[in-house]
Amino acid sequence: MAVAGFFEHQNLARRNTRVMVVLFLLAVVVIVAAVDLVFGAAVILATNKEPTGVFAWGALLVAAVIFVVSAASVSRLAGGGAAVAKMLGARLLPPNSADPLERRLLNVVEEMSIASGVRVPEVYVLDREKSINAFAAGWDVSSAAITVTRGTLEQLNRDELQGVIGHEFSHIVNGDMRLNLRMIGVLGGIVFVGSVGQFIMRNANALDDVRVMLPAFTLGLLVFLVGYVGLFFARLIKAAVSRQREFLADASSVQFTRNPDGIAGALDRIGASGVGTLISGRYAEELSHLYFGQGVPIWLHGLFDTHPPVEERIRRIHPQFQRIPYREKRPGAGVAEAGAIGFSAGEVTATPPLGRRVIDTGISWHRSASESANLVGVLDGVKVDYAARMLASLPVGLRELLRDPDGARGAMVALMLAPNEEVARVQMAALKQADVGALTDSVSQAAVLTRGLAPAYRLPVLDLALPAVKTLTEPARRDLVVGLEAVINADRRVTLHEFLVLMLVRNQLAVPEKPRLGERKLVEMRAEATVLLSLMAHAGARADAAGGRAEALQVSMRAGAKEMGLPEEVAAAQLSLEAACGALDALKALAPLQTARLVKGLFAAVLADGTIRVAEAELMRLVGAMLDCPLPPLLEDVSAFS
Repeated sequence: MAVAGFFEHQNLARRNTRVMVVLFLLAVVVIVAAVDLVFGAAVILATNKEPTGVFAWGALLVAAVIFVVSAASVSRLAGGGAAVAKMLGARLLPPNSADPLERRLLNVVEEMSIASGVRVPEVYVLDREKSINAFAAGWDVSSAAITVTRGTLEQLNRDELQGVIGHEFSHIVNGDMRLNLRMIGVLGGIVFVGSVGQFIMRNANALDDVRVMLPAFTLGLLVFLVGYVGLFFARLIKAAVSRQREFLADASSVQFTRNPDGIAGALDRIGASGVGTLISGRYAEELSHLYFGQGVPIWLHGLFDTHPPVEERIRRIHPQFQRIPYREKRPGAGVAEAGAIGFSAGEVTATPPLGRRVIDTGISWHRSASESANLVGVLDGVKVDYAARMLASLPVGLRELLRDPDGARGAMVALMLAPNEEVARVQMAALKQADVGALTDSVSQAAVLTRGLAPAYRLPVLDLALPAVKTLTEPARRDLVVGLEAVINADRRVTLHEFLVLMLVRNQLAVPEKPRLGERKLVEMRAEATVLLSLMAHAGARADAAGGRAEALQVSMRAGAKEMGLPEEVAAAQLSLEAACGALDALKALAPLQTARLVKGLFAAVLADGTIRVAEAELMRLVGAMLDCPLPPLLEDVSAFS
């Protein structure tokens, strides 16, 4: 994927949605015409009269049914990736799974999430599917879910599994998921007519009177054949939209893992293992465009294939790949290597210990605001290495704590405790007064492991905790939010970092809903953009800057406003938590390329002095998380954070 591709791919996915809608409407017209012909012919044969009014009423009825079924399908998918996984009967993997193969999968997903800046997705397994396949689904980057088949876990080694998961992460950041979900809903309507025909035929066979059964069966057969017009268009639409995106996802996987053998080996394994990629579940046809490989048998290969041929995919990503030598030297997919996280103990000994206090001085930043904004959604192998080192350097006790739902929520609150022991005691007292039950004890236990944790580890720890926290009951989730509020407000001041963490947690624990499609322009949302710009300018302006803090604040404001296309003399907004919350929520309505300008402006404000601090880098990543613009770790040297 091109470095500057995130917002462009989001915009392209939107254009593809419009193409899909046009093809859908064309399909509806053809299906309505075909059904009218069938019913008109049936009326003529049955009554020997002209079918006056049948065509008009038939057209209205069929069109209404298609649109209602499509709308119902879209509504059913409001839960995003989790809803799709459950449609197929997939099982949610608990974060503390002890199964070695499942633990390996979770480790790979965690590494890639931290490396890409994406929230750690929920992970599901299709236990009954022995083929090699996977998919990512969701309405947005922050609510994605990844599903793999049992065959993928059992047949692939770690490098191959990493290649497949890298492919799916490309779909997450490239804007493919929303398009895919819309496609499921839209296509549900146009294949419905064929389902009705099958229903009529099944019931006709149960009739005792041959004189009634034969006409009914014939009618059902005709409706079924007409329904194949819908299947024809459904597969044509899916093929038109899907194939090139699969090439892009393959290339992105190589870029992300820096190992073309991984995904090429996974593709080769599809044929070598004999299990293929076919999915046998009830909804295999409707979801066929989501999969890593071709999920259903296809006639008229080439025209209706949702995925390019395996051989062509391998040739594009790894022209030098040689099947036989690879298979001979290929590491197995056995349990012995299942728990590995990618680095041997010797490779992480250079990672410095956590806990040393950091003097957060500015670090020279050699990227412009535009180049910095282009980091959004980038999949980079260097970041994967960094993420693996970061995970390996976390205390083992903390890693285990984050896999337990109660321990994970305790760690989230413990991250908000002040380094000053006196202030921390005040915060713990406020937590006890908040009446949050067992959460207080969990925070006390977690605080031993999180105290002194370096700033760059805080967002990854939050991300690692979220999958376990999402499995909590509603009362336990509510206690978590109440506990966070109590600790954050205990010292009577709320920092920007604390505010953003609270918003992120609230957002992640809310009931998923289909996000609105952003169409707004930045100039139309000047007030909201100014609030967010002011937040980042205040965070970046330092009292020791030449000319004082007020001058530094104005320099940051002017730099950001210029990149956003706003008047450069814009005054800093009056800040409040309510204003900041409203601005962040409203700005999600921006069109993709307008969001790119917003992010560029925020970077310009932070980089006005030519440097970036660890705290500023993490604030940018938190803001990116709230705007659904995943930013990878900006400062890669782990030693700088400890």
